[in-house]
Amino acid sequence: MNDGTPSREFAGRVALVTGGGSGIGRAVARRWAAGGGHVTVLGRREDALNETVKLIEAAGGSADAVTCDVRDAAAVETAVDAVAQRHGRLDALVNNAAGNFVVPGEKLSPGGWKAVIDIVLNGTFHCTRAAARHMLDQGGGAVLNVIASYAWHGHPGTVHSAAAKAGVLAMTRTLAVEWAARGVRLNCLAPGPTETEGASAALWPTEDARARVLASVPAARFTTPEEVARTAAFLLGDGAAYITGEVLTVDGGQWLGKPVYTDPGAAS
Repeated sequence: MNDGTPSREFAGRVALVTGGGSGIGRAVARRWAAGGGHVTVLGRREDALNETVKLIEAAGGSADAVTCDVRDAAAVETAVDAVAQRHGRLDALVNNAAGNFVVPGEKLSPGGWKAVIDIVLNGTFHCTRAAARHMLDQGGGAVLNVIASYAWHGHPGTVHSAAAKAGVLAMTRTLAVEWAARGVRLNCLAPGPTETEGASAALWPTEDARARVLASVPAARFTTPEEVARTAAFLLGDGAAYITGEVLTVDGGQWLGKPVYTDPGAAS
């Protein structure tokens, strides 16, 4: 009987997690390390990355950090090459780095549009391209891209983020077909409302906003970074070896359960 303790399924493997200094990225990095693998966390905030490394090492895991801006293609290539050379391989990439804020489309500045597109879409491509060259050479690997369900159903105030994440979804499926015969899998993970400091500040900054978001989730609760990380571990692991080009939504039914008509059974 499984007591919830991760097995050593990632022993001898190396993962790179972008946006690994907090939230979902940190949780995914910790879960990979708990599975016996080495993880490198990448991001712009050195202090936050080092904190992730300390947490992993305190739990007996293996980790290191590299400071890099995913928008800089040359810097990404240098950083990824260094990780692969230092550890002799690169088995998994999690593209979690993101930027987001809610704003009506007509009020979104060109600079705001560009900033989100550069981080989410361009940054994901830069990291995927750099990592995949090593994975293709070694005969396999897994890429997991963190997106959101509004990439396909839309949501007011997220035109920049939705467009970027929809592009990531299209890129994922295209490269999944292109690289499948060469052993590299690509999938997407679409978390719902997640209890993180960043999400709270950007997406439900007030108690009223939080209540409205929670009311939209049929499961009647937020998810946690650790819960999302467990799903990520599945998609990165051998149990998902025949899964590629897919999206796994972890949102408590939120995108399916949007209320349109009044539920007669709910009337008093």
